Amino acid sequence: MVFGCPIFGALANKFGLKPILIFGTLGYAPYSAALYMNNRYGTQWFVPFGAATCGVAASAFWATEGAVALGYPRVGDRGKATGVWLGLRELGQLIGSSIQLSLNVHKNKTGKVGYTTYLTLIGLQCLGLPLAFLVSSPEKVIRSDGAKAGDPTLSKNFLIQLRRIGKLILKKLIFLLIPICIVGTWNGTYQGIYLTKYFSVRARTLGALTSSIAATAANLFWGWFLDLKFVRRPTMAKLVWAIFAAILLALFGWQVANENLYEHSPSKVTLDWDLSGFGRGFAVNVLFRFMNESHYMFVYWIVGTFDQDVSTLTLTVGILRSFESIGSTLANGIGALHIKPMTNLIVAFVLFVAAIPTTTWVTYLVPEHTTINKVDTPDSGCLEGDKP
Repeated sequence: MVFGCPIFGALANKFGLKPILIFGTLGYAPYSAALYMNNRYGTQWFVPFGAATCGVAASAFWATEGAVALGYPRVGDRGKATGVWLGLRELGQLIGSSIQLSLNVHKNKTGKVGYTTYLTLIGLQCLGLPLAFLVSSPEKVIRSDGAKAGDPTLSKNFLIQLRRIGKLILKKLIFLLIPICIVGTWNGTYQGIYLTKYFSVRARTLGALTSSIAATAANLFWGWFLDLKFVRRPTMAKLVWAIFAAILLALFGWQVANENLYEHSPSKVTLDWDLSGFGRGFAVNVLFRFMNESHYMFVYWIVGTFDQDVSTLTLTVGILRSFESIGSTLANGIGALHIKPMTNLIVAFVLFVAAIPTTTWVTYLVPEHTTINKVDTPDSGCLEGDKP
């Protein structure tokens, strides 16, 4: 996915967003099927195969879904559109985790979820293919102000698209967003370890459900808030980022206190909703999920304030998704090492603090009005976008 996201972004500008989006729906169900086979029968070979198909398909899906959400609406509605996009992304997990909770509600000990959980995921993921056919191609989109989204495939030259990717990476905006894309949700790996180590099966499934609700609430709230006109866009960026940084630093402090308490407990800690102390350990996980999703909203809203046209947005989203994949890979790699959870948590905290200066710098670059990206050329398929 590190290389696949930008490549599929370029391919989307050659063959069209919709075909690449449809292709991106094909790899998720095989991966869940592999997890089902491993959980129920102990099958090993299917897991790496499913992971490979998921990685290729997810590269295509990640590169195009964000381009649709950011490129189709006019600039002034991109906050709400991004919120709806990310909120819908949580819908599958919301439904799936509700079913998981019902299947595991009596499992008040640590352990693994039942194999029937994966059947639910497979069914939901199979719906992606027919639904992808319902997405309109960008050249057919007419925005609320009457402007057209444009056709990003006017340039069929794949090499031109790759050169544009190279130029976009060197743009100050993209370059400064790379650190927060890599480390912004690094704590998610720790949160997975935290839930598995200290929570019962049914508490973990409850965590999946409440985290989905929290993420959906974050998407819808910030999507609405970021499009408000009570302050100028540059001021909004600085204000929201200051709020995010303060809350996340406080949550890290809370999480460190919890981890220290559970790690040094004289007896094994198993948190369940029937036991005292559950709220303290559970709430911080849900709040972290809320803020991680808020981070996604913020980053893609910023991107939408700079770039007007679908062509550039497709490449930009692919680039940022690539660096998100780098962060996820590194975080999961560290999480797989035999190190203490506290070490993992401290690494996530230090990396987030390191990303604060560059992200703050980005907020000072946010324009009041978007302009055509200077990287674009007549050969690149860029069309005049809408006005905010």
